[in-house]
Amino acid sequence: MSFFKKLKDKITNQTETVTTKFKDGLSKTRDSFVGQMNELVKDYRKVDEEFFEELEDILISADVGVNTVMQLIDELKDEARRRNISQAEDIQPVISEKLAEMLQKEEDESELNMQKNAMTVILFVGVNGVGKTTTIGKMAHKFREEGKKVVLAAGDTFRAGAIEQLEVWGERAGVDVVKQQAGSDPAAVMYDAVQSAKSKGADVLLCDTAGRLQNKVNLMNELEKVKRVISREIPDAPHEVLLVLDATTGQNAMSQAKTFSKSTDVSGIVLTKLDGTAKGGIVLAIRNELDIPVKFVGLGEGMDDLQQFQADQYVHGLFADVLHEAEEAAAERE
Repeated sequence: MSFFKKLKDKITNQTETVTTKFKDGLSKTRDSFVGQMNELVKDYRKVDEEFFEELEDILISADVGVNTVMQLIDELKDEARRRNISQAEDIQPVISEKLAEMLQKEEDESELNMQKNAMTVILFVGVNGVGKTTTIGKMAHKFREEGKKVVLAAGDTFRAGAIEQLEVWGERAGVDVVKQQAGSDPAAVMYDAVQSAKSKGADVLLCDTAGRLQNKVNLMNELEKVKRVISREIPDAPHEVLLVLDATTGQNAMSQAKTFSKSTDVSGIVLTKLDGTAKGGIVLAIRNELDIPVKFVGLGEGMDDLQQFQADQYVHGLFADVLHEAEEAAAERE
């Protein structure tokens, strides 16, 4: 079965809403990246060394990352030789196929590690300004919509207004927020939050943390202290440590991801503001170079615009029109 047929069948089995959100949310990247690629195909027509050099430049400009681009180009060259592809238009579906393979290395890797018959604790880390608190609020809304009882822990006690911001999100999502005074020990807040969530019979505890600059060692020490307190109260917690990154910052997001992943056990990435950048290729760089799955992406400002990341949806959001044309062309040849 062809790649486009498999992709189309898989997406057909998913909700139209999700497909539309990914397609709309990736419009800036699609217009830039796919637009340039279409121009490349028109200009070159033949797959040769110059074609791959130009494709390399386009991928790097989309923030795919140099190491990932080199790997992708090598694999595309091998596939072109193996499949005897000489026409530039025929390589487009292969590019889509390879991107999907790079984005999802294991089945269901974007699924959260939810506990059965026990409380799930999720710790959110990341620098200030990436949308961490907003992400927590949206995820609280998501869990509430699923019928789960949720508690929020206001562990960012240093940033001015952080506690109040989380309280606003708590009200919007209809969930309780455990807090102390600004400047309090974050670990003490986490202890209180765990006890409160247990007493309330919560299904999920979502924990905000401080987000001062990632190059300050004391921030990383603080995060480790918070994790130790949580683990002492619930031995296998936190069940997820989600690093929140701003997609619009491109390679700076990669730098943050590398720093945090060295200092704390990051289990997944939440990539916010993906709809606000033309360089959505950063998803590939993060997934491929750090070997950390992207679990959620922000595709808009609304409460429902935080979406579980799905590689096929991402590829479809970028290449829907290209794949449709390729499928029609393949059908005509058959």
